[in-house]
Amino acid sequence: MAHFPVTANPLDDPFYYLNNFMQVLDWLQHRYADVLSVEEQRFIDAFNGLPRESRALLVRMVMRKGIHFRCSKLHYVEIGDIASAAEPLVALGWVDEQLPLSVEEVFELLLKAEIVECLGSAIEQPKGKKLDWLPALIEQFPESRSFAQWCPSLNERLFSLTIMGLCDRLRLMFFGNLYQDWSEFVLADLGIFTYEKVEFCADSRGLRSREDVDACMFLHQYQQHFEAGVAVVEVVEQINGLTLSNPWLQRRRDKLLFQIAQHCERMADFSMALALYRQCAYPGSRQRLIRVLERCGEYELALALATQAEQSPQSAAEQQQLLRMLPRLRRKLGGPPVKRPSAREMVRLELQLPRTDPEMSVEFYVQGHLAQASAPVHYVENSLINSLFGLLCWPAIFAPLPGAFFHPFQRGPVDLLNEDFHERRADLFKACLAELDDGRYLSTIRRRYSEKWGVQSPFVFWNVLSDELLELALDCLPAEHLKHWFNRLLLDIKANRAGMPDLIQFWPEQKTYRMIEVKGPGDRLQDNQLRWLEFCHEHCMPIAVCYVQWAEQGA
Repeated sequence: MAHFPVTANPLDDPFYYLNNFMQVLDWLQHRYADVLSVEEQRFIDAFNGLPRESRALLVRMVMRKGIHFRCSKLHYVEIGDIASAAEPLVALGWVDEQLPLSVEEVFELLLKAEIVECLGSAIEQPKGKKLDWLPALIEQFPESRSFAQWCPSLNERLFSLTIMGLCDRLRLMFFGNLYQDWSEFVLADLGIFTYEKVEFCADSRGLRSREDVDACMFLHQYQQHFEAGVAVVEVVEQINGLTLSNPWLQRRRDKLLFQIAQHCERMADFSMALALYRQCAYPGSRQRLIRVLERCGEYELALALATQAEQSPQSAAEQQQLLRMLPRLRRKLGGPPVKRPSAREMVRLELQLPRTDPEMSVEFYVQGHLAQASAPVHYVENSLINSLFGLLCWPAIFAPLPGAFFHPFQRGPVDLLNEDFHERRADLFKACLAELDDGRYLSTIRRRYSEKWGVQSPFVFWNVLSDELLELALDCLPAEHLKHWFNRLLLDIKANRAGMPDLIQFWPEQKTYRMIEVKGPGDRLQDNQLRWLEFCHEHCMPIAVCYVQWAEQGA
């Protein structure tokens, strides 16, 4: 089993951050030796040969924001003399003291008084706001210079990292993404986040080749370009030019194309949106394609695609949308009006409550109004059912399947939202849910609640769960109902782990319960909530919708 060593308190060592960084390098050499480039391997070898203080300084800078650091602003007791620690880094070219800076870059590094001292001759009103000076400075200083040339009077050294891109690639290989950073180690060391220890098999790598690493960095770069407003045509052309053999990266590209298509749809660039939705395999693309065809007046094409989708809907959400689209499309093509099925009658609670605190949500008002000593009410929304599912099915969720876990800081498997997530673990989930048939689930959930407390999970809401809530749920929720809920979750985790009712009320003496969806003035039921309500009615689960109006004060 591959995992990092655990010490009593890693933060007792002042070089804890360096130890963490070196553990990452060891991990990468052990698991990604065939993927590392010559440059990355040389960096690791050279890094390991540096004095400890120099290694520590480099890691400190890598973990901070930006790439430019004034020597006078770097103070670390454990490192000591910063200038001495920097010398080997400068010699290797990992830190550059002569890097040309634009006036915008040097502007960010200087205090207001320093800008006046170094660039004051170009500022007409030196007593104005700092940001007001920048446009004039940009106009007068189009060239780049070193920090020493910009600010000779400061007698200050500036260290600029030249290897941040390399360190980002190492971070990408370790985490499998670029949204997690080195602070994950500190949060884990502090006990703020605790992660399940998963055995890593030989195939547990998200990036299987050098081409995968380069492609992932490329996708990240063009996602940033898209978010920065670069022309969509250019971004799409570059993304489509990628040749990918890694299913994980293919899904990432599809997700990015879907996001770009949604943007084009919002901007009324329907031709580009149609082209992207047609080529994109990301869930929801077909549904959006039909909608855009309808908006473009292509009713026959939209109807043909919707009719095809009706035969094999990709999800309950798509099926729900098709029930609305098909009658509308047929009507637009001259077909007879189709009477929509009447909405199922729901148990309604009508409440008129005084609003004493405008900052408090409507759900808490209803909770306080309905709660009784013999019938407590908890505000759970999606947290309770998901948590019970996560505790019971923990072994299946954290099964060490190839391509599921890449590193020790994962909240859940990478393929959690993939269409084959359940299929790949079918036998494991079957064994977990079988405990609902013979009562074993009660002791299993209680034991895992105790043993796994605080361990990160994509399903368990530790901030909501409590001993009281757990016991009420296990006493009052029938195993048959839990099984229905859990099976529905597994049908479509992304869609079905949301939309559950806001409140749950328990009657411990009768060992029963009631779920309550709360709607304040003007609110209406959302699609995913309607699907949950229909599901609960189908399986005879007690559920009500509570509509609240605010009582006029003093009435």
